[in-house]
Amino acid sequence: MPSGAPKGENCLVDMDGKAGDLFTASDAHPTGTGGAGVLAKLWLPKGFSASMAKEWIDKRRMSIRPWAGFVDQRKFSKPRNFGELCQRVVKNVEIYNSNYTFIFLGLILYCIISSPMLLIALAVFAGAFYIIHLKSLESKLVILGKELTVPHQMSLAGAVSLPVFWLAGAGAAVFWVLGATLFVIGSHAAFRELEGSDMEELLMEPV
Repeated sequence: MPSGAPKGENCLVDMDGKAGDLFTASDAHPTGTGGAGVLAKLWLPKGFSASMAKEWIDKRRMSIRPWAGFVDQRKFSKPRNFGELCQRVVKNVEIYNSNYTFIFLGLILYCIISSPMLLIALAVFAGAFYIIHLKSLESKLVILGKELTVPHQMSLAGAVSLPVFWLAGAGAAVFWVLGATLFVIGSHAAFRELEGSDMEELLMEPV
C-alpha cells in the first residue's frame, strides 16, 4: 500500500538532505546572499562582518610592540614633573595602543572566565538572541506595528537575559574591568620612559 513516508534508503537520503540544509542553505541570509546554514542565519548587522573583525585584529597584532620591551623594568621611572607625566601618558598611549587594547581584552576575558554566573548570563543572552533571530527569519516579528530589526532583537534578548545579568553582578564586573584597565594602562603610560627617538619626535611636533 503506498505511503507518503520515506522508507529504507530514501529515508536515509531524506535525513541526509535535511542535515545538509543546516549547513548549506542558500536562503539562510535574509538578503538572499546565501551562507552556511545555521551559522549563516546568525548573520551580523549590515556594515559589519567577521572578515572586518579579523582584519582589525590582524592590524592590531601587526602594530603591537614587543612585550619584552613593554614590561622591561629598567625602562620605568618616576616622572620629574607634571609636564613630563602628561608627555609620557600621551606618547605611550600612542605608541602602545595595540598592547593596551589586548590588555583590555584580556581583562574582559579573565572577568568572564572567573565568573560562572556571568558565563551563564552571556549564554542566556546568546541563546535568546539566537531563538529570536531564527523566528524573525521564518516570519517577520512585529511588535506594536513595527518590525524588529537586528538591534531591536538584541535589545529584546538583553531584556530577557537582564535578570540573569543582574544576579551575576554584571554591573560590578564592568566597573572592575574599567577600573583595572585604567589602573594598569595609566600606571604603565605614566612610568614608562620614552625612548630617545620618541622624545625627538615629540620635540619636533609643531606646537
